[in-house]
Amino acid sequence: MRCVAPAVLAACCIALPAAAESPLAATPSCPASAQITHVHLLGLWRASFDGLGQGATLLLESHPELAESVRGAIDRDGDKALVAGDVGDGEFTLEESVDGVGISATWTGTVIDGSCGREIRGDWQAARDATARPFVLRKLP
Repeated sequence: MRCVAPAVLAACCIALPAAAESPLAATPSCPASAQITHVHLLGLWRASFDGLGQGATLLLESHPELAESVRGAIDRDGDKALVAGDVGDGEFTLEESVDGVGISATWTGTVIDGSCGREIRGDWQAARDATARPFVLRKLP
C-alpha cells in the first residue's frame, strides 16, 4: 500500500467542503443557467410557440458592436426578421425587427436549469397589438 503525501491529502480535504456545498454544481461542460453568457447563445435554435403549429429557426451570432450581445435572424417558413439580444444571470432578452428599424416583438425568458444553456422558456410579445405567446427555444446540434 502506498502512502499519500500529507500535502496532497490536505489539498483534497480543503477542496472537499466547497464541492460538498453544491452537489449539483455546474461543470464546465454543463454550466448552470446563471453562468450562461452570450457565447452559449451562438448558433442555430428552434423556437416553438404555444398554440401555433408553425415554429421558427433562429441563427444567433456575435454582435459586432456590443461585446456581450448577439444578433442574427429568425425565419418563420420564409418570413424573416432581424433579432438582437443578450443573456445575463439566466435571464434572456431578444428584440425582433421585421424592418430592421423598429422593434416588432420582444422575447423575454429564462434559461432552464439543467439544460446546459440549450433550452430557454418565456414569452414572445408582439409590439403592434401586445399579442403574447409562451415560447420554447431549443439549441440545435
